[in-house]
Amino acid sequence: MKIPYKILYSNDATNLISCVSPFHKKGEPFRPEMLEASVDETVNTGIDVHLFQPGLTVVPWWKSKLYPYAEHIKWFEATYGASTRDNPYAAYMLNGGDMVEVFVKRCRLKGIAPFISLRMNDSHGKEFVNGPLRNPDGSVKTEIGEIPGFALHCISRFYKEHPEYRIDPDPSMMNWNDRVLNWAIPEVRERIFGFITEICTQYDIEGLELDFMRSTNYFRQQETTSDERAGIMTDFVSRVRRLLDSTTRENGHRWLCVRVPAYLEGMDRLGLDLPALIEAGVEMVNVSSSYFTVQGTGFPRIRKVCHGASVYDETTHTIMTSYTVDDADTNVRKGYDEFLFRRTTPEQFYTTAYLSYARGGDGMSAFNFAYYREHGGPGRGPFSEPPFYVFKGMKDRDWLSKQPQHYFLAQYKVDPAREGMPLPREILPGKANSFVFDMAPPQDGWKGVGKVRIEAKSDMGESAWHATLNGADLEETPDRSEPYPDPFPALLGRPDEYRAWKVPASILRDGANVLRVVLRSGTKSYVLRYVDLAIS
Repeated sequence: MKIPYKILYSNDATNLISCVSPFHKKGEPFRPEMLEASVDETVNTGIDVHLFQPGLTVVPWWKSKLYPYAEHIKWFEATYGASTRDNPYAAYMLNGGDMVEVFVKRCRLKGIAPFISLRMNDSHGKEFVNGPLRNPDGSVKTEIGEIPGFALHCISRFYKEHPEYRIDPDPSMMNWNDRVLNWAIPEVRERIFGFITEICTQYDIEGLELDFMRSTNYFRQQETTSDERAGIMTDFVSRVRRLLDSTTRENGHRWLCVRVPAYLEGMDRLGLDLPALIEAGVEMVNVSSSYFTVQGTGFPRIRKVCHGASVYDETTHTIMTSYTVDDADTNVRKGYDEFLFRRTTPEQFYTTAYLSYARGGDGMSAFNFAYYREHGGPGRGPFSEPPFYVFKGMKDRDWLSKQPQHYFLAQYKVDPAREGMPLPREILPGKANSFVFDMAPPQDGWKGVGKVRIEAKSDMGESAWHATLNGADLEETPDRSEPYPDPFPALLGRPDEYRAWKVPASILRDGANVLRVVLRSGTKSYVLRYVDLAIS
């Protein structure tokens, strides 16, 4: 059966009140109309599927019999001595609210496919499980600052009462990716399957995404073999497939999607054997670099092993984050998501999509897209409305083949599924360093002269550099400006942090293009955090 969807859009629900938007003023409590508005703004934009994440799949934001919300609140308040009634989501749920029901009905009304995306493991807030959660003044007690009410939807009675079910029973901040649940334990899998059963039996969903990327740990590696991990995950997915088939409406079909790491090397430790999962009933594979738009991933290799499934390349609102503007500027508080963003530009969206299609992709997805909007602490902007207009372009491969191209490599958080990230990288004097761009020629081939740039974390001063691309010497240019107008000018480097060279179209090739740079003078080293290549 041919999958009719090209563009997937993910909505994490949290953005509805954490972001300032046309339907949410700063500090305004949650209303179901906000969720409806978040669906409405994706209609007629080119988006085919709206993926809704109803919480962390820890405390249900739907009418659950397995773990009723009122029961959770009663337990939480008795356990931690903390009032929860002023939490905006808690107030809605305690009054009989049901986010999944509101979401599905709105999607059906507006003619967009409603998918539910459930996180298979999530480590957010687990450091609070042993309490006390609050200081005497009522604020949350944590070394990273106040997060009022945050733990309420991160900690369940199931997690609290079963430390033996965790990969590491000690949920300290130092082991973020180990404080999640251990999927080798049948009771853990049954808990998640119970929640999935409720979603499938109670709501008219079009499809389901199993999100294996929040967080990327499911087993104690030293206690399980590769075959054991894959067997557990494949069996679980088979059960979900049968559940979807048995609960779908008459003559209908429900699609099964998995959100997975962007590198084949990251699959084994998660137990994800993609061919086996597809054989078990997965029809859509959403290839994710976690929170970032990234080019040059393992997407082409993943596409080659996913016979019989549609494969989507995930993008987000950002290509790079940092806690500081430069080494001397520390104006952003460290904490949950309290950092600066370098935003994904329209040209970067279009180039990423075109490259993905050229490497066999079937469509694109968007994660955390709403976070172009104002959110978090001060000093993080400028902010803007999300560029929903990019999706119609990302959907049209022929149109993309005629657009200017912007390739890039950027520093981002290391995905535990992959080692050896290309950036950041320290450049030592006299030592050659190589950077690889996977590039796909436009419909009529590359024309004219492009520009390649390197960006350091500090002023490059009078340092001298030499660059080659595919073995050809490049001519340096004093023009270090952004190659295209940037509507989201956050975390951009200063001119003195860049070096730039002209790129003749004749030296470019379809596939790997190797940039080599050498720092030719001085004794000081520089740390590069961003490299880009732009050409029409």
